[in-house]
Amino acid sequence: MAATAIPGMHMATIKPCTYSSLKVSKSGTAIFNTEIKRASWTRLTSSSHISSTQPLFQSFTPILVKLERVVTKAMSEASDNKPVSGLPIDLRGKRAFIAGIADDNGYGWAIAKSLAAAGAEILVGTWVPALNIFETSLRRGKFDESRTLPDGSLMEITKVYPLDAVYDSPEDVPEDVKTNKRYAGSSNWTVKEVVESVKQDFGSIDILVHSLANGPEVSKPLLETSRNGYLTAVSASSYSFVSLLKHFIPIMNPGGASISLTYIASEKIIPGYGGGMSSAKAALESDTKVLAFEAGRKHKIRVNTISAGPLRSRAAKAIGFIDMMIDYSLTNAPLQKELSADEVGNAAAFLASPLASAITGAVVYVDNGLNAMGVGVDSPVFADLDIPKDN
Repeated sequence: MAATAIPGMHMATIKPCTYSSLKVSKSGTAIFNTEIKRASWTRLTSSSHISSTQPLFQSFTPILVKLERVVTKAMSEASDNKPVSGLPIDLRGKRAFIAGIADDNGYGWAIAKSLAAAGAEILVGTWVPALNIFETSLRRGKFDESRTLPDGSLMEITKVYPLDAVYDSPEDVPEDVKTNKRYAGSSNWTVKEVVESVKQDFGSIDILVHSLANGPEVSKPLLETSRNGYLTAVSASSYSFVSLLKHFIPIMNPGGASISLTYIASEKIIPGYGGGMSSAKAALESDTKVLAFEAGRKHKIRVNTISAGPLRSRAAKAIGFIDMMIDYSLTNAPLQKELSADEVGNAAAFLASPLASAITGAVVYVDNGLNAMGVGVDSPVFADLDIPKDN
């Protein structure tokens, strides 16, 4: 299956492998901490809580500088054991499976980091053709800088599994894929087999993340999309989530959560995002609501999806217009700043935590508010209007 990119999404898989070098000293409690870059602090004594609006000047020496941007971070547990205030995101003792990580700069990776910062154990599924490069990069430490958590430790990936979520079981795999050299050396990579392997290795999981998509004809207008291209996009980008949840649910602990990633093209026209991908994302959002009902009633599992804004990831760059979409968002979104992958990761950590225990069947927008806009304010039509701008 061709690995065609979608903004911020990845189609991935991996063969079983344990990395002794991927251990971290500890995982802790994580929380959302909004850091306003007005000052540089010489010392931070505690970072495992939601910052008070009252600066602790007795602990810090502030140097006022120009306000530039707001950064949201998931903060790991501080080294001391002092009581903390606020609402910590505590995922210690939880195990997460993230399907769709093939490099270190997409939303799947950011979600894994935020979950790890909150204390969760991380399992990863990577698309088989991307497996060798991903594993090699991990072993050689090429991802070490991006693996760094807020407490300075490195994110641990307990185990990496090969996964091609287009195929539910070995019987579904066509002969040309079985004999494809890109799949040589890997085994047990269909959805059913991966779940069986996870059950055998760990028994159960608590969190399932779907961060993969594929549209071989994504650059084609819908009227020029073939039936095969359209159905492939829907199969890889939306039904794959249904299949993963269907097979993982028997080994998910009650009270668990599943999260997918969608895009605003599901509901609004994004020229250039074709090949059936807009339809696939619309299906994913519809399925999120239905699955929330079925999984909630039968298994006490919550199901949500995050509609993420454009990200300059390796996968998204393959479409060819991601820079334009980012510039458009910077100009027209209510919050005039570039979206970071960490902000999506933090939202996912919240949705996976007990703090979101009543949230299910939701499309959560993490896009600087771009979804709220009905028109682009950079249009010449509004040239004479006094439109607020970020100074």
